[in-house]
Amino acid sequence: MKQYIVDAFTDKVFKGNPAAVCILEAWISDGLMQNIAKENNLSETAFAVKEDEGYHLRWFTPNGEIDFCGHATLGTSYVIANFMEPECKTIQFHTMSGKMTVDVVGDLFEMDFPGYHLNEVAVTDKMTQAIGARPIAAYMDRDLLLVVDSEETVRGLNPNHILMKDLEGLCVAVTAKGKDYDCVSRVFAPDLNVLEDPVTGSTHCMIIPYWAKELNKKSITAFQASERTGVLYGELKNDRVKISGKAILFGISEILT
Repeated sequence: MKQYIVDAFTDKVFKGNPAAVCILEAWISDGLMQNIAKENNLSETAFAVKEDEGYHLRWFTPNGEIDFCGHATLGTSYVIANFMEPECKTIQFHTMSGKMTVDVVGDLFEMDFPGYHLNEVAVTDKMTQAIGARPIAAYMDRDLLLVVDSEETVRGLNPNHILMKDLEGLCVAVTAKGKDYDCVSRVFAPDLNVLEDPVTGSTHCMIIPYWAKELNKKSITAFQASERTGVLYGELKNDRVKISGKAILFGISEILT
């Protein structure tokens, strides 16, 4: 079984978010996919099978299957466009979160995702203790979005990952208005055994709608300020979010199983 490692939301290796991608002729067992994800120990491993119309796509973390992953969708699109169907300019994915379309536009992969809802919740002391800073606002959907006062606060976070596990939300995102970009963020997912995710496409389906509304802009350039860093280009379209990013191949290997 061939496996590709793609760095997503970057054009430089060792930056962005690495995703493992396996394009299968037929589905293997869920247990084997989970073991491969554990062995890779990346935030996500993507598995895809060609169908009559597009591909069926699934995502596995080291701790289990999830319903949506942006950077591994980008990585899978990169593999399909460069190794499977080089002439393909539009890729259709069927996923646990519904149909997703990816357009290849030059060196960008433009992904059409469902937007998350901004359900405002009360800021709590538990949030403050977990991230080490007092949020000025908090919102909940699949993930928890915490807004803080400055880019410096985001960059300087030293969260308590044990306390963070007690917060609601699959991921915990902390964001602020940016200086060189419209916004900056960092994303943590201790429940998935991912202390900090390098660049998170799915959570930007919540971050981009927030800043589009806050800044009164439809197009947002977002920077994820992890150690690896990454850049995402977002556009709000009604209840959908278009997120674009670059990708680069790190390596190709054979899984001997």
